[in-house]
Amino acid sequence: MSLWLTLTVAHVLAVLCLPVLLVGLVNRTKSLWAGRRGPGLWQSAWDLQRLLYKRPLRSSVSTPLFQLAPAVTLAGALVAALVAPMWGAFAPLQFANDFVLFAYVLGLARMFLTLSALDVGSSFEGMGAAREVSFTVFIEPALFLLLGCASLLGTQHSLAGLIGNFQRSELFPWLAPLAVLVLLILLQVEAARVPVDDPSTHLELTMVHEVMLLDFSGPDLAMMQYAAAVKMALYAGLIAALLNPLDPLTEPLAAVLCSLGLMALVALFVGCTESLLARLRLRWVPAYLLLASFAAALCLALVWLFGSRA
Repeated sequence: MSLWLTLTVAHVLAVLCLPVLLVGLVNRTKSLWAGRRGPGLWQSAWDLQRLLYKRPLRSSVSTPLFQLAPAVTLAGALVAALVAPMWGAFAPLQFANDFVLFAYVLGLARMFLTLSALDVGSSFEGMGAAREVSFTVFIEPALFLLLGCASLLGTQHSLAGLIGNFQRSELFPWLAPLAVLVLLILLQVEAARVPVDDPSTHLELTMVHEVMLLDFSGPDLAMMQYAAAVKMALYAGLIAALLNPLDPLTEPLAAVLCSLGLMALVALFVGCTESLLARLRLRWVPAYLLLASFAAALCLALVWLFGSRA
């Protein structure tokens, strides 16, 4: 089996299994902070399995778009996860300017999630959809500013190549903390985590992602929950690929193990953050999201002032 095929198989298995495991790590960390033993690491897998055996109930006023939304949302997250590198400067689906595909399949998934919330005719879910769209306005500049910064550092223009541009740059020690901050905020938004959103809340004034899923049930709800977990895993994988000092093409086993360890640390960090930091008031969330754009713009300014092409 060729090295490329081996890394691809490892990547696909990670995309399928790690979302459940990372959610389990987050939940177990939160339970330990609360003084409880907490659920098992694979509990979310059993929860998804339980949902798959339930019959979905759909609103009588919903259209076929509502039925299509879970599949499109999950498919968008999975395609983005195949483009996003996890082991370093390597991804199974890699080509020039593939970061455009990465950004817009996530945007397509978000669009169908928002439209499905509006499709049931509930003003409550419409409120959550409006908040989701407003958050998107604040995070998209951060993503593209960070990608633009990475493209200036070298000649590679695939998403995996941009990770390599970062790692080979002399400015990497200065850029890495800012890039990690941007990716952590994007993870919190895409995966509906504290402090941007709390998936376990039932307080109407603060609900965002959870309120948009109120009309989903059975397999539809399972796909939506799994899609959110996949988004968390792919951003954790991007952080791991950025910080992984090993080359997956020369040291594949060590690079994979290093990235898996880094992704576990990201999940532990998310769990600690959700345990120690309260959910931000809604009016403070835009300022928090703008922090990601500011950090990405600072990366770009550092590269423009001090960087040189590899």
